[in-house]
Amino acid sequence: AVVSTQRREFQTFQHYFKRINLSSKDTMALYQSLGPIREHIYKEKHVGGTTLKDVDSQLWVKEFAAFLKKSGKLNVPVWTDIVKTATFKELPPQDPDWFYVRTAALLRRVYLRQGVGCGALRKIYGGRMHRGSAPSHHKPASASVIRKALRGLEEMKMIAKHPDGGRMITSQGRKDADRIAAQVMSSRQE
Repeated sequence: AVVSTQRREFQTFQHYFKRINLSSKDTMALYQSLGPIREHIYKEKHVGGTTLKDVDSQLWVKEFAAFLKKSGKLNVPVWTDIVKTATFKELPPQDPDWFYVRTAALLRRVYLRQGVGCGALRKIYGGRMHRGSAPSHHKPASASVIRKALRGLEEMKMIAKHPDGGRMITSQGRKDADRIAAQVMSSRQE
């Protein structure tokens, strides 16, 4: 995520310096020499505020999972302490708050790709099934876990059903996601 932010900053500077006909090598040297000024110029260009795409995904998911747990609005199924997240797993997750983490990660996926459904999310969270000496195969993740998490987010009015199928993020969900992203960004800068 840091690399993508730096790449985005550099592309912004390339856009600025194309007007004065600098080569890409000269632009890169100028970009590196700017130091603290470049952050100011980048912020000036992007005045829309911090979104989920601007922060590290791992930090955001961890922070949003804490937000979901603290709010107490997410209905956690009773079987979360004994269920596996996929057929290819040997044990259930060791983290007692894993359902909040998975729900936050699912909201992030829906935010980034509107109209994603349960089947696509099963593929994303699936993995390799080890079959001994036979070749490995990809197996999808548990549909029940994904469905329950998506339903919980729907009850919280963070996502809704997409007219073409799948789920889409609501304005409330986008607002909460971007607010948490801004908190993550500010805590990272301190």
